Amino acid sequence: MVSIATWNVNSIRARLAHLSTWLGEAAPDVVAIQETKVQDADFPKDELAALGYHVLFSGQKSYNGVALLSKRPATLVATDIPGFDDPQRRVLAARVDDCLVVDLYVPNGSEVGSEKYAYKLAWLDALTAWVATLMASEPRIVLLGDFNIAPD
Repeated sequence: MVSIATWNVNSIRARLAHLSTWLGEAAPDVVAIQETKVQDADFPKDELAALGYHVLFSGQKSYNGVALLSKRPATLVATDIPGFDDPQRRVLAARVDDCLVVDLYVPNGSEVGSEKYAYKLAWLDALTAWVATLMASEPRIVLLGDFNIAPD
């Protein structure tokens, strides 16, 4: 059995000590991380590799950013929703063995009627279409992350 976890770290550099401790204690096989808030050049890949994890990441300074840690080698599949032009780093899909793991940091949308809300709805529409194509071709998919979804 494979253990998979997700964590919105709200800054990988600020939470690296907590993340390292937790990885040592819980030792999940795969971890999806959101809101890393760091550019790729500054991502602490060496520190996480020293803990036994293969690391993939797609970052952005001060905002957003996603990463995937895996005890087994992972192959990067996507860092964007195909066909959706978006500079924000909110998606990372990778193959771990025979499973496609899709890590998402869904936009929060601010308030109904705002530009951020319209962006969130367009983002979710694009995600829904992409996931439908994935489900038609992928036998094993894990979709996880910070969904920022509230009923009202």
